[in-house]
Amino acid sequence: MQKQLLMGNEAIARGAVEAGVEVVTAYPGTPSSEIFSTLAKFAKQYNYQAEWSSNEKVALEVAAGAAYTGARCMVTMKQVGLNVAADPLMTLAYIGVKGGMVLAVADDPGPHSSQNEQDTRAFAKFAKLPVFDPSSPQEAKDMTKYAFGLSEELELPVFIRPTTRICHGCADVTLETIPDPDKRPKHTFEKDPKWAIMPKLSYEKHKWLSLQQEKMREIFNGLSFNRIESGNEIGIVASGLSYQYVKDALNALEIPATVLKIGTPYPLPDRPVKEFFNKVNKVLIIEEQDPVVEEQMIQLAFAQGFRISISGKLDGIVPREGEFNVDKVMKMIQRFLGTAEGEETSISLPPLPVRQPALCAGCPHRASFFAFKEAAKGLDAVFTGDIGCYTLGVTAPLQALDTCLCMGAGITMAAGLNKVEPKRSQVAFIGDSTFFHTGIPGLINCVYNKANITIVVLDNDTTAMTGYQPHPGLNVNAVGEQTIGISIPAIVKACGVEFLEIVDPNDFEKAKKVACAAMAYDGLAVVIMKAPCIKIKREKKMFSVKADLCTNCQICIKKLGCPSLFVSNGKVQVDETCTGCGLCTYVCPQNAIQEVVQDGI
Repeated sequence: MQKQLLMGNEAIARGAVEAGVEVVTAYPGTPSSEIFSTLAKFAKQYNYQAEWSSNEKVALEVAAGAAYTGARCMVTMKQVGLNVAADPLMTLAYIGVKGGMVLAVADDPGPHSSQNEQDTRAFAKFAKLPVFDPSSPQEAKDMTKYAFGLSEELELPVFIRPTTRICHGCADVTLETIPDPDKRPKHTFEKDPKWAIMPKLSYEKHKWLSLQQEKMREIFNGLSFNRIESGNEIGIVASGLSYQYVKDALNALEIPATVLKIGTPYPLPDRPVKEFFNKVNKVLIIEEQDPVVEEQMIQLAFAQGFRISISGKLDGIVPREGEFNVDKVMKMIQRFLGTAEGEETSISLPPLPVRQPALCAGCPHRASFFAFKEAAKGLDAVFTGDIGCYTLGVTAPLQALDTCLCMGAGITMAAGLNKVEPKRSQVAFIGDSTFFHTGIPGLINCVYNKANITIVVLDNDTTAMTGYQPHPGLNVNAVGEQTIGISIPAIVKACGVEFLEIVDPNDFEKAKKVACAAMAYDGLAVVIMKAPCIKIKREKKMFSVKADLCTNCQICIKKLGCPSLFVSNGKVQVDETCTGCGLCTYVCPQNAIQEVVQDGI
């Protein structure tokens, strides 16, 4: 066996390959994206199928179809993507699977790049499905590999729930043998009434699913992912990555507590918990997000008659919100023990510089937002949006988004606002990948119900925010094969939209005219602002500021917020990050920003 330095997401992918995965589906979402990106990279080498799906519901349903044949499948997404997949998931838990199915759902405590901090462990409990909570990249790989066999034994989907620090942290991981894909058994779908859920079958399968809970628990009782590390009569329970924080905190505080490490938070293994209760006289439970382990331990203590003090989130010792670290866990332990807060044990670090999030220099979304801001002058307009790079339109100075709820909601929320305030202008922004994800049903609803709004599709030829993954609008798929790109204009036309314009937002005067026409149109208007992401294709132009013309009015900075513009020695200047979009030339009242004429070009 050899070791290799792997990111946690790469380790999960490796675990899937070592388990003999045959079909992998996903929708990109930070912090999960690299799991699938890694799997897609090696799909041809190890002969398995891999696809970026149009959304998480589709990804799960495609994988479920493959799992019905007996193939091993993995689905990856981030925690909010699980909401989209919830419809098939909740019934799939009743129907079950034949081939091993693992759902890698990455949680984002903090959150670093998400709309919420929802806890996938709680969702697994809701669905009555087992969940693994890794504490390291090595454990993430091992749990993933084991989960496929467990799924087949239970005939149920199995969750693995890495958090951001596990996903993006790196460590040496022991690699094991990858099975020969040519020796896989052939799979076939065998017709059986059990695959078609009906009310009577649903009732029977619900009883079966409830019985499976104890089978899961008994299996988890014997796993090394759950273990007791003996110490004194102070008991600390840690789930997932919190285990690493607890170990470091106890070492720093020089407290020889007894630690119960939980790697399978649902269903909670009862045997190690009972053994743990017999070793300690008070318990602190440390887990990120919801009190999933804590509530089960309290129930178990009550049912088994243990008279023991249990602290955690429910009594306020451990916060329910945010991401943990060693310093935070040290303070939790000190509060639990009733000692001083212990500022002297904390590592004092200088404050991090404050940097406001901003669209990249030359991002075509900036020009799109600015065109509609200019078109909306004198109007009472509301700008709705959703999730992607363009969510940064909400920040100053653009302030071109007034709402952001979830993917696809910009269109439907604008339609709802229009019902209540029909005389007000509503403009909904949506990205190209998001349009395929959940924008199309909203568009259909707007046409059918006669919404009088403007929809702006920001088409930059990629899924930029999560790492430039392809989407159905492009002619290449996840493994680099040529395919048929689905035309967004053709879909819009097919839905019955009469006002459709396609314009390059970097052609600013034309883009502004189109924006004005769309907002003035009586009915549903769709504008496709089409220009490639600046990280994929940049202009060959460069711009600079003529110092003798610049009056330092800073209108270019105040209106656009481009990170390439800055002030030095009383004059605006353009730094080397300029990508040549030229949008600043439209707003400078002195014509001080001009294209640099380069020799030989």
